[in-house]
Amino acid sequence: MVEEAMMKLKGSEIIMESLLREGVDVMFGYPGGAILPTYDAMSLYEERLHHVLVRHEQGASHMADGYARATGEVGVCIATSGPGATNLVTGLATAMMDSSPIVAITGQVPIPAIGSDAFQETDVTGVTLPITKHNYLVTDVRDLAYTIKEAFHIARTGRPGPVLVDVPKDVQNAETEFVWPEGDIVLPGYDPPWAAQTHEIDAALRLIAEAERPIILAGHGIIMSGAMNEVRELAERAQIPVSLTLLGKGAMPEDHPLVIGMMGMHGEASSNLAIQEADLLIALGMRFDDRVTGNLKTYAQNARKIHIDIDRSEINKNVKADVGIAGDLKTVLTQLLPKLEGKSHPAWIGRIRDWLEDSSERDILNYETPGILLTAQVVNDIWKLTGGDAITVTDVGQHQMLEAQYYPHQRPATLLTSGGLGTMGFGFPAAIGAKFGKPDEEIWAIVGDGGFQMTLCEMATAVQENVNVNIAIINNNFLGMVRQWQELFFEKRYQATPMVNPDFCKLADAYGIPNRCVTQRDEIEDAVRFAQGIDGPTLIEFVVEKEEMVYPMVPAGADLHDMKRRPKPGEA
Repeated sequence: MVEEAMMKLKGSEIIMESLLREGVDVMFGYPGGAILPTYDAMSLYEERLHHVLVRHEQGASHMADGYARATGEVGVCIATSGPGATNLVTGLATAMMDSSPIVAITGQVPIPAIGSDAFQETDVTGVTLPITKHNYLVTDVRDLAYTIKEAFHIARTGRPGPVLVDVPKDVQNAETEFVWPEGDIVLPGYDPPWAAQTHEIDAALRLIAEAERPIILAGHGIIMSGAMNEVRELAERAQIPVSLTLLGKGAMPEDHPLVIGMMGMHGEASSNLAIQEADLLIALGMRFDDRVTGNLKTYAQNARKIHIDIDRSEINKNVKADVGIAGDLKTVLTQLLPKLEGKSHPAWIGRIRDWLEDSSERDILNYETPGILLTAQVVNDIWKLTGGDAITVTDVGQHQMLEAQYYPHQRPATLLTSGGLGTMGFGFPAAIGAKFGKPDEEIWAIVGDGGFQMTLCEMATAVQENVNVNIAIINNNFLGMVRQWQELFFEKRYQATPMVNPDFCKLADAYGIPNRCVTQRDEIEDAVRFAQGIDGPTLIEFVVEKEEMVYPMVPAGADLHDMKRRPKPGEA
């Protein structure tokens, strides 16, 4: 056990001590030469810091990300220099796009070798500058403790994001007195906004009072700010329908009568139509990305906009706001709600309900499809069998959108998915990270056959750690979403999308993972109950219709209301 008062420690030990001070109890990583001193120091901390050995550094960054999304705390990943550090890049970019707080610690070649093209040398701070919130190269061991504290501060405050700390090998080996910096971190120029100005609150209240057809656009920032109760109070008191972004699912319970579904490219028709006919959009913790808006020239043309976000740069970036408020969402709504008067919009809500009832997409759940298994049916049955109370973690593609459509979420941070970057291979390792963060939750990794094969090596990690994650592979022998675009826009020229897949169940056998293969809908319940009864990783392969489609669909760049809808059975 290392003594605390005025300890003379190596840099590697300072890294471990600093992680403990930040409340870290698990880290995900892969050793190598330039980070080896830090791995050697881990032996002194095994009882307090658990290291999870991944099989690829990308898996480490996704696990740290999944941990962060599930818990709201900072996730930690560790890698060596050169290829180890660059293998983190996809995970860092994923976390950056989705505002996920992670700290990556990488080894670097010794300071005298930097710039000499030494073995396994890469300028990782240069490489990751555009895809991290901040990064550091620590060249003096005396700066190491403060740098790590600062890295955690930046990762978790304001708009969260990934921070990388690059530590040369000789800095890890150097010794100095360890003094943990007390007090708050103060950074000149780094001043995340917090509260709104009085005139901003008043202006927002005026627009809400004048609106006849308002919509709340509920984004990921609601969950990160912990503003779920405030948003619900706003919606209920002013009787404003709520449309959810993909990452905002769970910000309000989806069975709430004011929730009208997900918006955007594969959102509910009712949400998209409502946005286009609204006279006020109240955008909360969302960034108006292209998958949400469609054609900006025709987006919500008749609506005034209130935009509240903690990131100043998002205000007026894509959509001009009539009232733009940079601040912490929970704080701003706490300022606004005491002044908000009750209101009702029966005609508007009735019109939206008519659109909801007219949706043809959900008919797919009742299709009689002998010999054919549909992803929507798989996802909806998993929802029923988990009581809608599991944490689901997805890859990217058709299964991701169908999960969003057919697995309603009642709690925040129960759908973890790569929204901004759209990272295939994210789902399974992120689910492992989520399980470490939420060990008592039921976790389902709902992944496509394409994305799963990008990070399936982490099955060994799941077995070694006996992680109770249920893997649901949606196997259509295609890169499904790309194939859908090829069908719709490239006259079914299926170039490079058909896939020859392994026998996933035999692959699971090779790793010692209990498994089932499902080809019929009446087999789903037995397979899911089988997985739920095992304390450890499981795998279920769902062999689904090869040319299944996701509807509605707003083609890229099209008007939000110009949706391709699901044909009725027998229609072309």
